[in-house]
Amino acid sequence: MELTGPRQHGPVSIRLVRARDARVLQSELLSNRSWLRPWEATSPDGPVSFDMRMGIRRLLQQYRDGGGVPFVMEYDGEIAGQLNVWGIARGSLASATIGYWVSERFAGRNITPTAVAMATDVCFSELRLHRMEICIRPENRASLRVVEKLGFRYEGLRRRFIHIDGDWRDHYCFALVREDVPEGVLKRWVEGRAPQDAAAVPPADRAQA
Repeated sequence: MELTGPRQHGPVSIRLVRARDARVLQSELLSNRSWLRPWEATSPDGPVSFDMRMGIRRLLQQYRDGGGVPFVMEYDGEIAGQLNVWGIARGSLASATIGYWVSERFAGRNITPTAVAMATDVCFSELRLHRMEICIRPENRASLRVVEKLGFRYEGLRRRFIHIDGDWRDHYCFALVREDVPEGVLKRWVEGRAPQDAAAVPPADRAQA
């Protein structure tokens, strides 16, 4: 699994993470603790060591093994956050999940939806995956706006799904399949053709979450 290089739209680009990104990424994570902590995955077994160099080595090994694609998001050439494609399944599933974080100082510039759109297009066109999923905590309004903008389809409530900020948290699940976006996610969004209500959460699920 080899990607052909970075993707860019306007000032936003995504590229594979590199070992030398560790210092900048660790600095961003540390300076954004209060901003990111409510949405960060944690371990039910207790605190884990925070070693970005080790984390990047692990992500790049998963990439070499075909299990994920670790991107950094950049704005005007400056690292703004990370976007990870993980849990890649081949064969009859041909699916993967997207997770991401962006620094608070870069929020509100459409970096995340642009990056998610480009990464999804890469997964559909280059990796030949069929389904891409994003799971979001009901309280994460900013992240919900990403799937709303891009027209990801709401697929259900997953109870106590991922260990986040110290406990098992409910998540809403959203997805696209390749047939939904023959022209590409980015092109459909930029041209204003993403369905506006695809990500709407039914009142019954909102009441349970």
